[in-house]
Amino acid sequence: MGKWGKWIGGGLGWALLGPLGGILGFVLGSVLDGAQQAELPPRTTPGDFSVSLLVLLAAVMKADGTVKKSELDYVKQYLVRSMGQARAREAVHMLRDILKQNIPVVDVSRQIRKYLDYPGRLQLLHLLYGLSGADGQFHPKELEMIGVIAENLGVTEADHKSIRSMFVPDTNAAYKVLEIDPSATDEEVKKAYRRMAVKYHPDKVTYLGEEYQKSAKEKFQKIQEAYEQIRKERGMK
Repeated sequence: MGKWGKWIGGGLGWALLGPLGGILGFVLGSVLDGAQQAELPPRTTPGDFSVSLLVLLAAVMKADGTVKKSELDYVKQYLVRSMGQARAREAVHMLRDILKQNIPVVDVSRQIRKYLDYPGRLQLLHLLYGLSGADGQFHPKELEMIGVIAENLGVTEADHKSIRSMFVPDTNAAYKVLEIDPSATDEEVKKAYRRMAVKYHPDKVTYLGEEYQKSAKEKFQKIQEAYEQIRKERGMK
């Protein structure tokens, strides 16, 4: 148990319950005594988010039947940037063990939905699309898996399309990022930008700690870039 002491010490909270608990039981050797029956407060910690992310990353990596080196490299680099060398090394070892298991994606996603707030779930989805495009292409099976995850995380169709459009090339992608149609008026474009800027502001996930702030800021920047693209195309002031 000492090998994963920092993860447990950091607080896995609700992640030790339900289907996530079953997955971690394999990784940790045994779930903490009484954890399956313990009534832990539904409070999200950075440890909960990190474990949720690793499990969902594994599900997407396995979706097309092969775990590519480019995907592992992407995850390693991301974890090092967000967690530092020591914690990233532990996380990669944990990820390799999770990849050996059959992941009940629907059940896991629903558990995460129950305890993780909406901005946190949007952040998870953003990171999953980043992983899917790590090799320069988006495999249909991976996109399908992310779709299943998004639905069971309770992410709205509009928000899902918005995040997907930040990564997957598509016609009118900038409009989809802002969740509007190309027929929207200039005033509607401005209102949509303000609404999305509030929804995806990095401050929404400050409770996750500095390690996830960079990714949140990148997502926020995508919103700004989409708005600027539309402004230039329309000649808006």
